[in-house]
Amino acid sequence: MKDTFTRCIKKGAYLTIGLFFVISCDTRKPTTPTLEQYYSENVDSLVYQLQLLEKSNDLASIQARYRKSRMYFKRLEPIMQFTEVENYETLNQPNLLQVEEEDQTNIRIQQPEGFQVIEEEIFSNEIDLEFLKSKINFIISRIQLMKKNNSVEKMKPHHILLAVRTSIISVATTGVTGFDSPAALHSLTDAKNVYQSLSTILSINESAFTDSSLFEEWKNEIDATLSDLDSDFESFDRFHFIKNHTNKQFDLWNQTVKDWGVTIPIELALKNDATTLFSRNSFNINYFSGQDALESTKDLIELGKELFYDKNLSGTNQMSCGSCHQPELAFTDGQVKSIGLNEKALLRNAPTLKYVAYQSDFFYDKRAGNLEGQMVNVVNDENEFHSDLSKLFNYVNNNTKYMEQFQLTLGLDSVSDYQIRQSIAVYIRSLAPFSSKFDRNIRGEEETFTQEELKGANLFMGTAGCATCHFLPFFNGTVPPRWKETELENLGVPVTAENNTLDTDQGRFNVYSTEERKSFFKTPTIRNISLTAPYMHNGVYNSLEQVIDFYNAGGGEGMGIHVPLQTLPPDSLHLSDADLNALIAFMKTLNDEDDY
Repeated sequence: MKDTFTRCIKKGAYLTIGLFFVISCDTRKPTTPTLEQYYSENVDSLVYQLQLLEKSNDLASIQARYRKSRMYFKRLEPIMQFTEVENYETLNQPNLLQVEEEDQTNIRIQQPEGFQVIEEEIFSNEIDLEFLKSKINFIISRIQLMKKNNSVEKMKPHHILLAVRTSIISVATTGVTGFDSPAALHSLTDAKNVYQSLSTILSINESAFTDSSLFEEWKNEIDATLSDLDSDFESFDRFHFIKNHTNKQFDLWNQTVKDWGVTIPIELALKNDATTLFSRNSFNINYFSGQDALESTKDLIELGKELFYDKNLSGTNQMSCGSCHQPELAFTDGQVKSIGLNEKALLRNAPTLKYVAYQSDFFYDKRAGNLEGQMVNVVNDENEFHSDLSKLFNYVNNNTKYMEQFQLTLGLDSVSDYQIRQSIAVYIRSLAPFSSKFDRNIRGEEETFTQEELKGANLFMGTAGCATCHFLPFFNGTVPPRWKETELENLGVPVTAENNTLDTDQGRFNVYSTEERKSFFKTPTIRNISLTAPYMHNGVYNSLEQVIDFYNAGGGEGMGIHVPLQTLPPDSLHLSDADLNALIAFMKTLNDEDDY
């Protein structure tokens, strides 16, 4: 059958596989391809279109061939994103310098590659054809290597289902936002191609369904999704897309796992039984915290909370974690820069501890890899706890009340400084309730969003570009769908709100002295943002209006500051006053309604 199928394709031509069936040229009867055939034919078509793109010289044909290539790339995305994740991410990476810093002696700097690089080149004012051809040839070589090494035939039913869910997540969190189509904004067309591919993949596996009505539900849901995606980038309703389609597809996915009788042997960031992206029960905390993190229990959370507010943990008995992270301010302190011992201002503004569980590194410059390591810096800093780990150990182990609690929670008569820090971390990681008005509405639990809030949500996830750095569902820089890395950005933040001078804090550069990381800072969450003023790493802005004006202007470069390697596009967003007000109204819906 495979040889017959292959002979149907003339050399150099490309195959368009229908939504559910292809026609065999020998029999003229409907037949379903295998997943491997579907993958292979679309790879061949992608390479063919890229080769035509590489030979094109006029702008119209270059852009048309790019769109055609992009179509096949997106059709392949559900499979590539699962079986060839590292290669896929290389081909889909932002058009930004790639810097990897393992340690002081292992720093790798690479120019970006992939589709976003090509897109920004061909949709700019002038095209460098030699540069373009080199980038196209890189993609061709990488795609051919991926085909040679592909393991599609080894995909088991649970792999296929995980690949389907990963694509659903990608479309909702990055696909429809413009994250990977920043210049052409072909995001909705891309999303349609992904969903058409999901239709084909499910059709290929139709025989796995024991309940035929469930398969029909999938077909109807994808048809409805494609219909809603038939919109323009500016007016597309992303909020209701997620609410009505992404959530529905999670439900169908969970039903399909049961219907297929599948056991999923591994759990990564998202729990295997998650019903939405917007619930504290949806995520596997150990994925983010590390496998040696203590298991969260109610008693251990309470113990960690007591330690969090205990000033006796500091060398001078004057500071606790709660000194700079106050619950009524969403665990910030309201200061431009936090005030340490002897009323000395610390280096930076205190970030919120809400949702810090869902990030890969800590401090604005990412110098600590986990919460437990972050606490070491705080304990040793002479302007904060001004202590050391041995004093921390001695104080807790000589405290009868604490030792009774550790005996109750961990069964230990003595605890190490690391276990003390682990206990505090358990409390901090619990500060992620997903209880905001936004969460309740997007989960479909209530219908209380105003039209202005809805407009702001769609601006945030669409034309304002906010969600291309503050990714859903955490609204921080942790990139879905793998949630493996929290991004650094260079925005060109000024010294004061009144001047056009770049802030002197060099951010990540201070860690390894990498020139390409000057003025780079971690992207924090904006959940609870209306409670966490002042804003930015240096507390330069007192209001959300000022913050949005800064982004609307194009960051530092847009304001006239010279900012080498600014990652924020320097062009104005051209947002109106009504747009700005809508964005603020939406961001206020991100406040949690809980009591910590």
